[in-house]
Amino acid sequence: MPRNTGSAIASAVRYLSMALTDQAQALLDMVYRVGAPRFHELTVAQARHSFEKLQFVFGGEPEAVASTLDVPMARPDGSALLARLYRPLEASPAEALPLLIYFHGGGWCVGSVQSHDGLCRQLANRAGCAVLSVDYRLAPEYPFPAAVEDALFAVEWVRANAAQLTIDTDRLGLGGDSAGGNLTLVTALMLRDRGTAALRFLCLIYPCTEIESSRPSRELFSSGYLLDRESLVWFFERYLPGAEVDDWRASPMKAGWLGDLPPMLLVTAECDPLTDDSVAFADRVRAEGGRVEHLGVDGMVHGFITLGKWFPEARTVVEQIAARLRREL
Repeated sequence: MPRNTGSAIASAVRYLSMALTDQAQALLDMVYRVGAPRFHELTVAQARHSFEKLQFVFGGEPEAVASTLDVPMARPDGSALLARLYRPLEASPAEALPLLIYFHGGGWCVGSVQSHDGLCRQLANRAGCAVLSVDYRLAPEYPFPAAVEDALFAVEWVRANAAQLTIDTDRLGLGGDSAGGNLTLVTALMLRDRGTAALRFLCLIYPCTEIESSRPSRELFSSGYLLDRESLVWFFERYLPGAEVDDWRASPMKAGWLGDLPPMLLVTAECDPLTDDSVAFADRVRAEGGRVEHLGVDGMVHGFITLGKWFPEARTVVEQIAARLRREL
């Protein structure tokens, strides 16, 4: 039997023993029982509204931080990339803090600084670092590589304006969930190749590492687990209208070399179509000399991390991420 066939069978057997948590099952029952339209059945404007509403209902009340600051990062063309800076409750105004630059999830098409406001507040307070949440341009109005360009620009702008933000660029990390995890990886690879910015840490929450994949989780969780196959296609087609699926800046698994990257924390959800792709990426990073800690969360679906009002697992994982950020930054 070919090795890849045996691996696929082993993965399939492993997944047969998996089960959603009661809370995850209840959420899915609620979504599918009411017949809520899925992303691929909505216009872009409707999809964005639906995503924000999901975060508002199940994300919980935002907690207090020491300060928030909306930051316009001026581009050479006169436009501005917007971001929001969070400083933790424990920090004094004059203290130069370590910084996590955060890229929100949402398939490069939905999501915003506001949708991830609660998560960024939690990370800042628990990790004791500043968090800069970047409002990168979204597809389809701004398709690939606009988001990639914005992510790289944000890091370069931060390094040039550290004093203005009162942050310590020697203690700099990147993080993101889903599409934001993809942007985190791609940005880290570009910075490595340029040799322009030393990063301490990468936080990857169920990242998209490869656009096209035939790994078992893509099929096993392709329907009925919130991130359906058709929704993935909907996101990919809008982000990549030129079908740049093999460009490593869209699929970082396609990069020629994954070595010499910062230490990573990889968070995966057990019942997520992207899980096997994330694990395969981590395995390759390790094989090429990198350090990856994998935190797999049983019974969870893609997108759980921002739904802390509904999922106690989200609150636990935020604490675990924050502990790593304190250690690494």
